[in-house]
Amino acid sequence: MSSIAFNFDNSYVRLPGRFYAKLPPEKVSHPEMVKVNCRLAEELGLDPDLLKSDLGAEILSGNHMPAGAEPIAMVYAGHQFGGWVPRLGDGRAHLIGEIVDRNGRRRDIQLKGSGVTPYSRQGDGRAWLGPVLREYIVSEAMHALDIPTTRSLAAVTTGEPVYREDTLPGAVLTRVATCHVRVGTFQYFYARNDIEALRILCDHVVRRLYPQARETRNPALTLLQAVSEGQARLVAKWMGVGFIHGVMNTDNMSLACETIDFGPCAFMDRFSHTKVFSSIDHYGRYCYANQPAIALWNLTRFATALIPILASDKDAAVAQATEILDEFAGHYSSAWLDEFGRKLGLAERQVGDDKLAADFLDALAEGDADFTIAFRKLSAHDSTGGESSLLDEFSDHCAINRWLLAWRQRLGKESRLPKDRKAAMLAANPAVIARNHQIEIAISAAVKGDFSQFKTLNSALARPFEEPVGNPELVATPEPHEVVTRTFCGT
Repeated sequence: MSSIAFNFDNSYVRLPGRFYAKLPPEKVSHPEMVKVNCRLAEELGLDPDLLKSDLGAEILSGNHMPAGAEPIAMVYAGHQFGGWVPRLGDGRAHLIGEIVDRNGRRRDIQLKGSGVTPYSRQGDGRAWLGPVLREYIVSEAMHALDIPTTRSLAAVTTGEPVYREDTLPGAVLTRVATCHVRVGTFQYFYARNDIEALRILCDHVVRRLYPQARETRNPALTLLQAVSEGQARLVAKWMGVGFIHGVMNTDNMSLACETIDFGPCAFMDRFSHTKVFSSIDHYGRYCYANQPAIALWNLTRFATALIPILASDKDAAVAQATEILDEFAGHYSSAWLDEFGRKLGLAERQVGDDKLAADFLDALAEGDADFTIAFRKLSAHDSTGGESSLLDEFSDHCAINRWLLAWRQRLGKESRLPKDRKAAMLAANPAVIARNHQIEIAISAAVKGDFSQFKTLNSALARPFEEPVGNPELVATPEPHEVVTRTFCGT
């Protein structure tokens, strides 16, 4: 069989064998391509037309490995909902290799739903179509919102059933990441007191993701600092679009500071600080408001795993790590204010802006308002107090009217013209987000063989700051009977 040139250069597989298990994906009976991300394919130096072919479906389902592929399942551990699990790993995924894209960036190519590995923990190693389409939709929506994220290159159906509560169509997602190393990867070797492996892994991550750290006195400490700052910025961006990851376990925190593992994730409709969607988050550990604190908790686990290689003296290592962790709150607060300052039309940061932003969120909660629609309508709101449809989004006007008075006073201190403020706000507040009910509509149709709604939704989400012509339902908050209250991991 001929192949498609991926031009692999696989660095992770050159690490010692205890970092992964080498094995091929399991073959499937009848792969068919659902969608290829043509722009991403071109960025990766791949031919989109060849990927769309039968050969492309064979490769991206795992049936045929192209030249240079070296498929592996990566091992890691992690804290899941705060509980320690000493060995996790890729239980239904194969990293088939790494390529250097046209911009000189090294990228992992991974198949999800590609079969059993040594880390499957009695799972079947497969994915059904719903979670594959959900990850494709949400990851690409995040990218269009300029939020660091893993990407989706393709979705392929397998022609085979997957058994969950029901019998469902199987599928494989091709995920692209800057790197798949997680906090849990370091935890795995720390728990085994494998100091050599920690040093090797740290050197690998520094070389690949943070090469400037190699020039510092303590590359491991610089790595901790870079990841801490990167995670602060990432979570602030999540908060700015009302995104709830849903499963912020340490094995789901990427050291590339990208959003990874779109299981029970969701974008909020009506705002609540304590909103939870995940069906398994019974106590709200990963609710919207908790995400910054959980990021710091995870980073503390990362710092703990680095202690043996930070300094020869443990007390000195702990002190160095603690100093960096203590800076997280400041980095996050600054990034959060950057995000919400842009959303509120504030070009010049001033004392009190953080309270103004927090008060708007409180007004959203009190008025049971839709997060995305309220910010979008605020963008077009007449700051002089003229008529606006903004108030229509609030069930109670008391808090929002008080807030609008404070906002107008604050805008009076800006030097930017109103028309420029409006344009900047419309570029900061999306019209279209990946709403749960629209994702479920697309999945339900796809299970029946109709992928048109999946493709329409993806097309609109690729331009999130534009009103979708001909599809006004994509910007609307769900009707009461459409509201999705629970999301699932899909494993």
